[in-house]
Amino acid sequence: MATTRASAGTAKAGANLPFLYRHHDKDALKEALYKMHLIRLFEEGAEESYMRGLIHGTMHLSIGQEASAVGICLPLTDDDQITSTHRGHGHSIAKGAEVSRMFAEFFGKTTGYCRGRGGSMHIADVSKGNLGANGIVGGGIPIAVGAALSAKRLGNGKVVVCFFGDGANNEGAFHEALNMAAIWKLPVVFVCENNQYGMSTSTERSTAVKDIAERASAYAMPGVIVDGNVLSEVAEASHQAVERARAGEGPTLIESKTYRYRGHSKSDRNRYRTKGEIEDWMTNRDPIALYEAELKALGIVSQDEIDAVRAAAAKEIAEGIEFAKESPAPETADLERYVYTEPA
Repeated sequence: MATTRASAGTAKAGANLPFLYRHHDKDALKEALYKMHLIRLFEEGAEESYMRGLIHGTMHLSIGQEASAVGICLPLTDDDQITSTHRGHGHSIAKGAEVSRMFAEFFGKTTGYCRGRGGSMHIADVSKGNLGANGIVGGGIPIAVGAALSAKRLGNGKVVVCFFGDGANNEGAFHEALNMAAIWKLPVVFVCENNQYGMSTSTERSTAVKDIAERASAYAMPGVIVDGNVLSEVAEASHQAVERARAGEGPTLIESKTYRYRGHSKSDRNRYRTKGEIEDWMTNRDPIALYEAELKALGIVSQDEIDAVRAAAAKEIAEGIEFAKESPAPETADLERYVYTEPA
């Protein structure tokens, strides 16, 4: 199957509106903006907490990739499932996670999603269909295929979205999983968030094909390229892939071309790319700014409404951090609890 380039069209009066605006009302569009701000502010809050010594270990931030997470999750229900990556905070929030419990997990508190055992890289919320983040590069890909196989065998109509980074597309598990998903026509959507760098190595140096979506053709599935910083493009591609999967037509590979503003992790000194490159993405291609500009150009929201959305998100973040601070730490006697399934 041919690789295609998704296009959101031109958002001007008299022109055809992009899919996002034709299929979502104002409240849904504002909710998408709210989640994008919530992701950005959550990670900025987590970064500040780390610098103040409230969070230990390390973390991998997705600041700059908010449209990818929110756009992909827009067509999903709570019953649909996702697998995530070590850079998965945005995926969790886009799938409905509570930031208070996420902060508590970061802080190692008992009120966290994994009772403080998982930390930044292992947040999961099965009640919302989030099967969990994974510290292993490409580790979530075969898990997603297994979940999709289960959904097909049970006939429950669930769709599984598998997030992974550009570094994972060169892992053996990527190729094995896509092949199996295509053979069995599983209801899974593979989403490669190509932020240009696997750790410090650019995709130009690590991947033989120019576009990762080209690899879909080897497994007889659609390969779609989207501008991962344009919410309307991401949402349209996700909707089409999810509907295709739900109809029993098999998997799709979406390559969401995006960019992370921060380094690979908190220990990254960021010497492999220029300040000019980072500044260009932050100034000219910021996903939140692009979405706000589009909403205002279409007359959907005013600047006052945008300010109110950001203020509400900031309030939720502040309350979430306080919740985490005040939550109890685990007891030493419970060290071995909640690591494995509790006996019935």
